[in-house]
Amino acid sequence: MFAVPIGPASSAQIKLIRDAEIEHSIRDWVSPLFSAAGLTSGAVRIHIVADRDLNAFVAGGQNIFVNTGLLMSAETVNEIVGVLAHETGHIAGGHLVRLRDAMKSANAQAIVAMVLGIAAIVAGQGDVGGAVFSGGQQVAQGSLLKYNRTQESVADQMAIKLLRDTGQSPAGILTFLERMRGQEALVTANQDPYVRSHPLTRDRIAALRTVVEQSGPPPADVEANRRLARLQAKIFAFFESPSRTLRKYPETNSSIPARFARAVAYHRDSDLPAARREIDNLLKAYPDDPYFHELKGQILFEQGNAGEAVAPLRRANALMPKEPLLLMALGQAQIATADPSLVHEAIAHLEAAVSLERDLASAWRQLAIALGRDGQIAKSSLASAEYALLTGRPLDARMFARRALDQMPHGSTGRIRALDIQRSVDRELKKRAKRQ
Repeated sequence: MFAVPIGPASSAQIKLIRDAEIEHSIRDWVSPLFSAAGLTSGAVRIHIVADRDLNAFVAGGQNIFVNTGLLMSAETVNEIVGVLAHETGHIAGGHLVRLRDAMKSANAQAIVAMVLGIAAIVAGQGDVGGAVFSGGQQVAQGSLLKYNRTQESVADQMAIKLLRDTGQSPAGILTFLERMRGQEALVTANQDPYVRSHPLTRDRIAALRTVVEQSGPPPADVEANRRLARLQAKIFAFFESPSRTLRKYPETNSSIPARFARAVAYHRDSDLPAARREIDNLLKAYPDDPYFHELKGQILFEQGNAGEAVAPLRRANALMPKEPLLLMALGQAQIATADPSLVHEAIAHLEAAVSLERDLASAWRQLAIALGRDGQIAKSSLASAEYALLTGRPLDARMFARRALDQMPHGSTGRIRALDIQRSVDRELKKRAKRQ
């Protein structure tokens, strides 16, 4: 997991991060809610925002955004599930219809840019498509994302129903809201965004408390909470300084989250022997954990050992096939070895990644490089056009699409796609010209 900031270094920034383990864990926890709400689980996209503030919100139809601050503050998985059950209630209730038409075809970066009213600058490196938006982190979502009391009540009732239908307790959402309740008296600038976009009332909390008292205490999900502790250690280690991580997770702590966090901390502190020791010890104990193999591959790759990174990334992919982020990481490492014998395999992995997730910008970038090295210039240009389109550079997208058109035979799938990109860009540029 990593995010790459782009834009003026002096400006505050908001980042979208990609991480296979975090995304899979959250989806495992909330997919039953989507099914109970009559939503197609795969159609609901979950995006992780690297921000300390406690927040979660819905935008652009079926897109749920979750701050790392919320994940870090949760004491149990039941709290996260409760909050996301509430957000699912907003989706099912159609409370953001005003945004849906404007954003229904937009990617996550464009949606956040539209919501916050700032321009999106997107970059994709390694196994994370980092999306960064220049602008203040305290920019409120404003009226576009501010629900009224009726909508909040409806979402609460929907959340309670979804949780009951899936055999879960509403206690988590009550615990979270009670924690947020104390922020109402704060000056707006000091409030977490969740308070500003989700108005709290005594009646809401009282109603939830009554339901929780009737339902009894939530059953302890020990395994899920262990998984949460591991995710929290991972987030902490990647976003806090190595020294803070090592103080929080000292060598005397032999738990899985602590060892995982120390591996990341040593890696970020450029202590490769210590990082390898920690991750190898984890792999010795848990040889079939794909995310430990992924982390070892990432550590080796980022420390300049692309050739060594290939083996653990191969193992991660074998343990978790059809995961686009892992496929992309393996393809990138194979390209970085500069071994011509690995180019065709890298192309296959990267093509598989973009077939599973077409808006994975960094995979298109790596695919363009691999195709170029293999002499497939037309396809490389088309992949570059896809990357430019996803990263908000329409003029570059049109230029690369034209290059692809010049070399692709009439009627080919690639030529049809290049024409689509060119026409899409031309339409967008005409719209912009009319608005000016």
